[in-house]
Formats: sequence, structure tokens, C-alpha cells
Amino acid sequence: MATGRSTTQPRWGILGLLFAISAVTYMDRVNISVTARQMMPAYGLTDQDMGYIFSAFVFGYALCQIPGGWLGDRWGARVVLAGALVWWSVFTALTAVAATLPLAAMVGTVGALIVVRFLLGVGEAVALPNFNRAVADWIPPAQRGLGIGIAIGGIGIGAAITPPLASWVMVNYHWQTVFYLSALIGLVVALLWVLCSREQKAADGAASLHPRVVVPWRQFAASSSLRWLVLSYACLGYVAYIYMSWFYLYLVNVRGIDLLRGGWLAAAPFVAILIFCPLGGWTTDRLVSSLGLKKARMIVGMIGMGLAGGLIAVGAWADSQAVAIACLSLGAGWLYFTVGAYWSVTTDLSKTHAGTLSGVMNMGANVGGVISPSLTPWLADHWGWTASLLVAALIALCGGVMWVKIDASEGLRE
Repeated sequence: MATGRSTTQPRWGILGLLFAISAVTYMDRVNISVTARQMMPAYGLTDQDMGYIFSAFVFGYALCQIPGGWLGDRWGARVVLAGALVWWSVFTALTAVAATLPLAAMVGTVGALIVVRFLLGVGEAVALPNFNRAVADWIPPAQRGLGIGIAIGGIGIGAAITPPLASWVMVNYHWQTVFYLSALIGLVVALLWVLCSREQKAADGAASLHPRVVVPWRQFAASSSLRWLVLSYACLGYVAYIYMSWFYLYLVNVRGIDLLRGGWLAAAPFVAILIFCPLGGWTTDRLVSSLGLKKARMIVGMIGMGLAGGLIAVGAWADSQAVAIACLSLGAGWLYFTVGAYWSVTTDLSKTHAGTLSGVMNMGANVGGVISPSLTPWLADHWGWTASLLVAALIALCGGVMWVKIDASEGLRE
């Protein structure tokens, strides 16, 4: 049983570990968008080839969201996250040598990269649903928005340091080294998680398992709030994956910024995410006591998605590099301002099924993410990058409007 302290205060040790894992997940998915600058000419890859490779990761990631969340509900976040970290670190390293694998002789270099990135996505799929499982177990209800905001906010630091670090490593040591370094960092964090999360569990006795829980799929399917939540989060996912996949290349190829400077500037959206993600979680928690669950989550979701769409539109039209980068970066920040509200709703609806429900929701985000990396360059080829980014802005606005249909107080059977 949890101690009195654990029921009134966030468990900072657990949140720190989740923050670190979150940083690693996004380091391992963003690094390829930087190394693509040298990988593409080395292997003769086109923009469309890279779009397929980017989308392969997201397809594996989307496909395994629900199983990953269910595993967390069944076995607990500690065991599942440890195994997943090792899995995706291995496939991060294999990205560097995909062209030399026996698989490449059968399906070609592009095919081998697609398979490796798909399997990397399968491993990373368990991460965020199990963050939510851990937050539901270790963090008291009044701080869960802040808790998941801090945990997912780690993507900001991971994705922010990756472009400049990967650019420097790529220029000085070759692009393959980027993947080896990322894999090593992942294995170190896996070891820290195994050792330190055990101590947190022993101190609080918090990480509960639910081996006999039967998932009420029919009730999930009947929930209007859950359906709209998934659709709205799919809109967020579409926009987010533009930043993850194409932002660096957009700065270098479209805005004409050099490789190393582009690496630093490409970090700007993720610095904004690092700040805005916990801020949005804290804000939605503060609003619950005065406005109730439904309005507290809805206000944060609508404002964040609306401002994200508006700023992305301004950034797309701007002639000035400085204005474009500032607006697009703030757009990413406001996009992730909503994350605490989104993920808290899954726990609001059912704490027992928090892992599974968040897997359902995040699958929606990654359906949008599967489409985005390939559709974005296609739109840009036919109508230009301004039009491609304006489509993303419109999708963000649609996601914000959908919040009027989401009721976090609806509740589902425990």
C-alpha cells in the first residue's frame, strides 16, 4: 500500500526516470532525420524513399500501442519499459548497418531500412502508454497532468539535443556513429531504470499489477469521448511528426540554412516542447478544482491546439527566417501544451485501464504519424512547402475543435 507521502506528492524519482526514457525515445527517432542528409546520397535515396522509411517506424509504433499498453497493465511499467529499452536500442544500432545486413540482399537497402525502423517502432510503442501506467500507479490524482507532462516533456530535451549533437557527430565522425551513440545511451538508461525504479517501488509499494483485469472493449467502443479523443490526438500526431521527420531538412533544404546551424535551430521546437509540455499539465491540474474535469481538460486542449495551428500558419507564410523559425517553434510548444490534458483524460476515464486506453489514444496519434511523413513531401512537391505546412495548421485547428466532444468526467467501468 502506498505511503501517505506518495498519495499527496508526485514521485520525483520516477518522474525523473520517465523523463530520461522519454528523452531517449525521441533521440532514437529524430536522429535519422538529421543523418538523412548524408545517408540519402550515400545510398541513393530520394525524399519519397525517406518518407517511406520514416513512416515504417510510425507504422510499427502505431500498430503496437494497444498491446504495449495492455502489457503495462498486466505486468507493470518497470518490467515492460526495461525490455523495450533494450529492444529499441538494438534496432537503433542496426539502422547504421541496415544496408549490409543479409536482409538487404533480399529486399534492397530501402526495404532493409524499412524493416529495421518498423521493428524500432514496435519497441518504442510501449513507452508512452507505460509512462501513463507508471503515472497512474505512482502519482496522486491531483498531480497526474503535471506528472505525465514532465514524463513526456523529456521528448523536448531528447529531440532538442539530437539535431545539434547528431550534426556535430555526423560531420566529424560519419553518420553511422550517431546511431551507435544513441544505442549506447539507451542501454545505459535501461540499466538506470531497472536499478532505480526497483528502489522507488520498494519505498512506496506503488506499482500495482492487474493480472485478472478483463478489458471492456465494448464499453471502450461505445464511449463517444474516447472516439473523439483518439481522433483529436491523431490530429496532434500528424503535426508532431512533421517536426520529428522533416523540420531539420526543411530548414536546410528549403530555408537554405547550413548543416551545423540547421542542427542548432532545429532544436528550437523541442526546447519549446520541454517548457510547454509540463506547463500544460500543471495548468490542467490547477483548473480541475475550479472548473471540473471536463472544462479543465477541454480548455487546455482547445487553446493549445488552436494556438499551434495559428502559429504554424504564420510560420509557413513568413519570408523572414527568424520569424518562421520562432513561430514554428512556438507552434510545437503550444501543440505539446495539450499533452497533459490528453493523457490525463485516459486515466480520468479509467485508472485500471490507463495503459490500454492510452495505447488506444496514442495509436490514433500514430495513424496520423504514419500519414504525415509521406504526405508532407508529396504535398510539398506538388504545391510547395507553404501549402504543406498550412495543411498541418488546419489539422491542428480541427483537433482543437474536437475537444468540445470530449468529457473527461464520463468515466468507464473499472
